[in-house]
Amino acid sequence: YVEWTDYHDEVLIRFSPEIMPYLINLKTNFTQHALSEISELNSKYAVILYRWLSMNYNQYEHYSVKGGRREEQIDRYRNPEIGMKELREMTDTITEYKRFTHFETRVLKEPLAEITNHTSFNVIYEKIKKGRSIDSIVFHITKKQVADDISYKLDDPTYIDGKIRQEESEKDLVYEAMKSPYTKLLMEHFLLSYIDLTDTAILSGLQKNVYPLYDELKELRGLKGVKEHLAYIRDKQDDYSKKNIAKYLKKSIEQYLPIVKRQDIDHE
Repeated sequence: YVEWTDYHDEVLIRFSPEIMPYLINLKTNFTQHALSEISELNSKYAVILYRWLSMNYNQYEHYSVKGGRREEQIDRYRNPEIGMKELREMTDTITEYKRFTHFETRVLKEPLAEITNHTSFNVIYEKIKKGRSIDSIVFHITKKQVADDISYKLDDPTYIDGKIRQEESEKDLVYEAMKSPYTKLLMEHFLLSYIDLTDTAILSGLQKNVYPLYDELKELRGLKGVKEHLAYIRDKQDDYSKKNIAKYLKKSIEQYLPIVKRQDIDHE
């Protein structure tokens, strides 16, 4: 279900419950990672180039490990070349930026700087001439080094067993969060969105760190007390907190619970 809210200049997208299990089970090794990187890009040309570059680099990584391609073919995936006509078609700029200098600035330099700054790729390019005109562009992609390289652990049975247990534990937490009445309450108070329900880190974090505190509040003030707390923090919520909703909810209840407990002691 898609709804355009013209007043706020926003689009509201709701997913049907039947598709939620498939969205929640998305693996973080590519899909969510790619989506999170794309979400950092502002230029449409940066998004288009990132998707094309990712497609090529993923093939480079795959065939580098699995084989099945000649060395020069594998190298082309890491250094893909695209003709100017195809590049203009891909970026829908056939009739725009007729002067190459303008095209280069808007479609190549600025978007690639954005990709390099906000994703796991470092990308540079070179122009290939045919006669006096630019015939094609060759991109050179390298991947940024991850600070904590765990590749040496991948053959360690203890590490693998720990990872499996961690993933199973997270799945259990996500499942419990989806069933929890607190998740429904958070959505009713517009503190959680349907997009948040696709984020396993948010759901598992709520179930592990926030919902037990809501149970404490429920024991002290009943379900009505939980609802009043959510209504209050919803009114006080700012745009910044929406970017890290789990942290905001955790901090809010951690600050509120001691106040409630002190009030109960004073009444006694």
